[in-house]
Amino acid sequence: MFSSATPYKNQRYSVLKQECKEAKKLFEDPEFPATNTSLFYQKPPPGIVEWKRPREICDDPHLFVEGISSHDLNQGVVGNCWFVAACSCLALKPALWQKVIPDWKEQEWDPKHPENYAGIFHFQFWIFGEWVDVVVDDRLPTINGELIYCHSKLNNEFWSALLEKAYAKLSACYESLDGGNTGDAVVDFSGAVSESIDLVAGKYASDLPAQVKLFEDLLKVYDRGGIISCSIKASPSEIEAHMACGLVKGHAYSVTAVRKARLGHGLMAFFKADKISLIRMRNPWGKTEWNGAWSDSSEEWEKVGSMERQAMDITVEDDGEFWMAFDDWCKYFTDADVCRIINTSLLSLDKTWHEVVHFGSWTKHAEPLYNRCGGCGNHRQTFLQNPQYLFDVTKEEDEVLISLQQRDMKIHRPMGQGENLTMGFAILKVELNRKYRLHDIVTQQNVATSTYINARTVFMRKVLPKGRYIIIPTTFMPEVLGDFMIRVYTDVDSGCRELTLDKPRVRCWSGFLGYPQAMTQIYVHGAEGLEKQDSSGGADPYVIISCEGHTVQSTVQKDTLEPLFDTRAIFYRKKPRKPITVQVWNSNAVQDQFMGQVVLAASLKDSSDPQILQLRKRGREMADEMPGTISLRVVTTTQLTDM
Repeated sequence: MFSSATPYKNQRYSVLKQECKEAKKLFEDPEFPATNTSLFYQKPPPGIVEWKRPREICDDPHLFVEGISSHDLNQGVVGNCWFVAACSCLALKPALWQKVIPDWKEQEWDPKHPENYAGIFHFQFWIFGEWVDVVVDDRLPTINGELIYCHSKLNNEFWSALLEKAYAKLSACYESLDGGNTGDAVVDFSGAVSESIDLVAGKYASDLPAQVKLFEDLLKVYDRGGIISCSIKASPSEIEAHMACGLVKGHAYSVTAVRKARLGHGLMAFFKADKISLIRMRNPWGKTEWNGAWSDSSEEWEKVGSMERQAMDITVEDDGEFWMAFDDWCKYFTDADVCRIINTSLLSLDKTWHEVVHFGSWTKHAEPLYNRCGGCGNHRQTFLQNPQYLFDVTKEEDEVLISLQQRDMKIHRPMGQGENLTMGFAILKVELNRKYRLHDIVTQQNVATSTYINARTVFMRKVLPKGRYIIIPTTFMPEVLGDFMIRVYTDVDSGCRELTLDKPRVRCWSGFLGYPQAMTQIYVHGAEGLEKQDSSGGADPYVIISCEGHTVQSTVQKDTLEPLFDTRAIFYRKKPRKPITVQVWNSNAVQDQFMGQVVLAASLKDSSDPQILQLRKRGREMADEMPGTISLRVVTTTQLTDM
């Protein structure tokens, strides 16, 4: 996460600053000039704009005045409360803002050495998988001597205005920042993984168990350095409309604390179990607060002791920051963006994740095998033409986090474009030994499909059982082109990799060793009526599928005579006349016990319908039956790109 940054537009801060100092002039950025093109593409600001340097705005400019705080910020005339809310969150995280604002002590004004000031600053953002260093000059747009965009409460503090200018430069102009997503800005500040939560669809206001779980999740995210924001959906006519309760519709709030507050007074409070779930937010306007229960001067605070109130930093003033009971928060707010700072450090004592990052594109090709823009699962004929990423869950079950992110589109807004692609992904459970691209869904199981939305990021958390899976990221409609980044997090290494080959390669030795003549997919559903094996009267069965010296083994099904194996295998067969064997075994601490088998010709003539077959003995007694049947399906083809 903290690797060296790539200079944006190849502008190197240290080189440019040195050139300005030697020439004894202040920097003027040719890549983001002090002109209207840097301000807007359609809607001009409400007045005559003058670009001024901080010394022309106040006498004693600073990057920071008495440190950095979420209370520093106020929103300007552009509708970027989402960005200001993200800045408020950033200000609470020293490890993050010191990365976004590098060399901040060196960048600060030095009254003792004014000759070192060159009117140049730089900031770093995590853009599509890499840290980018963005240089700006200090000329800021003003009307009547006042900053018109994001600014600090103090007129001589400039970190937020300069940070916003660097972000506007990345987006082509200030107006491109009008309307956006707080979670996206937080990701750009941190490299975090963003999850959007629909509080209405999740029924968190009425479903108490779901509400309790959500609070515990948010508390964990907050305690681990994550960043949370929220908003209330609004129709176009309701944007920034004031509600009677003091909240504002269509407006982004930064969450500045998540806490269980202890009720009661004095020492007795410490021996009581009574606690209330509270959440604290900040309005980017720096004013206009919630006026209901647990607001600044509400009577509910009388239930909390003075020490607890002091620990919670309660301030009774219209500074835009306020507390709410979590159930009220679930009732009034409709959307939340939860940004997790994913811990991948092996040295950490906290939960660590194994991360895999892949970059890909949805590209068009006339040949279906090479086309990579097939659209979502609604388009069955082309769906599997999309990029495919294989990973393994090697534990009995594991929580998997998947983040699909497209390139930021705001830079295209001045050209009348800039809309996000509608995208999502599906997760399919496939054969345990699959190594090549999936071409048809025969028995493979779609275990999860994300929402399809025109958001920059689509996120999913899913607990998956042991097995092999394929992620298929897609646009909603076919033939839509674009770039994406997919990040996969598991508890242990998943071996996540892109599948690029359609079938086994023809090698120089293939003529001598042979090349597959057919392929067979076997799906073993389960077994019934197995013979009792253990002293307890049960069994711990598993299945082994064997073909031409290759084997696939299922997981062990504990204490059952009617196991559900749900196991798939695929074989590329050089000798199609050699049969395939499916054996059932009982797992035992000393020695595993054979429970029966079936031998399959798996030829083209055989039925591909589901079958229930009697288990038999092996060796010379192969014709003799054993207790139990096995249900399976076998599909064979000579076209190696059929499945």
